Order: sequence, then C-alpha cells, then structure tokens
Amino acid sequence: MNLRAFGETFVTFLVITDPLGNAPVFLTITRRLSTKERQRAAIRAVLFAGTLIVGFAIFGEIVLRYLHVSIGSLSIAGGLLLLIVSLEMLRGTDFPTGDSEDVALVPLATPLVAGPGAIATAIVLWRSHPHAAGHISVIAAILAAVACVGICLLLAERVTRRLNPSILSFFTRVFGLLLSAIAVQLVVNGVKSLV
Repeated sequence: MNLRAFGETFVTFLVITDPLGNAPVFLTITRRLSTKERQRAAIRAVLFAGTLIVGFAIFGEIVLRYLHVSIGSLSIAGGLLLLIVSLEMLRGTDFPTGDSEDVALVPLATPLVAGPGAIATAIVLWRSHPHAAGHISVIAAILAAVACVGICLLLAERVTRRLNPSILSFFTRVFGLLLSAIAVQLVVNGVKSLV
C-alpha cells in the first residue's frame, strides 16, 4: 500500500465527489420516493458510481482511445446531462419520471458522483502511480471516498423526515440553479480543453 498515493487520491476524490454538496441534490431528486426506496437508491448509486470510477481508472484510457473520445468531449456530455437534470429541478418536476431505480443510475451515480471530473481524475491518478502498490492504493482510496458519499446520502435521507415539503420544494429550485451552473462549467471546461 502506497500511503502517498492513497492520501492524494482520497482527498482528490472527496473534493470531486462532494459528499456534502451532493446530499441536498439527492434529497430533492428523491423527494417523492419512500424511505426504503430512497435508501435503496443511495446504495445503488454508490455501488454503481464506485464500479464505474474504478473501471475507468483501470480501463478508461484504453476505452476512450479506442472510441476516439477525448476527456473534453466526456466533460461536455456530462455537463449537458446535468443541465437537463437541473432544468427539471428548476421547473419543479421530478427527474426521472419513471422507475425509482433510474434515479440511482442517472443522475445520482452518473454524472453527479461519477462525473467527467471523477472519471478523468481516475484515469490520470492510475497513470501517475504505475506500480502494483500504487494501483491498489488508488482503488482503495476511490472506494473509501465513494463510501463517504454513501454515508452522507443515507444520513441526508433521515433529514427529509423532518423537513416541510414546501421547504424542500424551495431548496429544489435553489439547488437546480446551482446544478445548472456546475453543468455549464463542465461544458466550458470541455470546450476549453478541445480548443
């Protein structure tokens, strides 16, 4: 185990995955779900996001090179997807409107937790620590950071029981606005990297 690689990766992913910042978004997106459905969505989102990030850390560079996709293009796609989610939140409609399991995959697991930034960072950090100890440390740190996200989402679920629906509706609009700004920034970053 390479402690330096673990520490660097853990702190970086804690910042990128933003457990505290994603908790309110999680609350607003899952506000119509029951307690059990919300808990299930949180666990599924974390498991899927962790698998996705680790998978991209190991195979991401090969996959993107094979598909001729740049990190910038990935960032733009993730930004556009987040923009759709944020517009739904601003209009006060639920996203998605279908099965509750969809919430766990899109937009919770990706692009909120395992977004373009997390995927690109995983690829870079995997490349930065080429030895076996470095690779193990990177994977362990990613899993630890994603576990922190899961804990925050599950704790956020308990908070909803005490919140008035009108207050939650108000925060839905506020976080929709913030999420739209994040989405636009992802698109801008992607365009800058391509130009």
